[in-house]
Amino acid sequence: MDKEEASRLLQESRTKIDEMDELLIDLVEKRTLLARDIVNAKLVLGIEIEDKKREAYIHEKIKQIAREKNIDEVSLTSIIKILTDMSKKEQNKILRR
Repeated sequence: MDKEEASRLLQESRTKIDEMDELLIDLVEKRTLLARDIVNAKLVLGIEIEDKKREAYIHEKIKQIAREKNIDEVSLTSIIKILTDMSKKEQNKILRR
């Protein structure tokens, strides 16, 4: 690979990452919006906002996926924790309305 090819590859890769970042943000938004449905269902079912059993299931599932896809397990678990925390925060915000 020469410098011109390397430069082109770098730019193409960065463009793809930018596109993926936008898709990830859209998915985070959609995931967060589901908090409304979740909190309403939890209210009817009498379930607390914080569901340790569900969180444990999610974290185990994520660890398994990380291993299958050869992705750093700790980093992926951290990302999922951020997402679950965002969901709980949104659910609590909805409850306060």
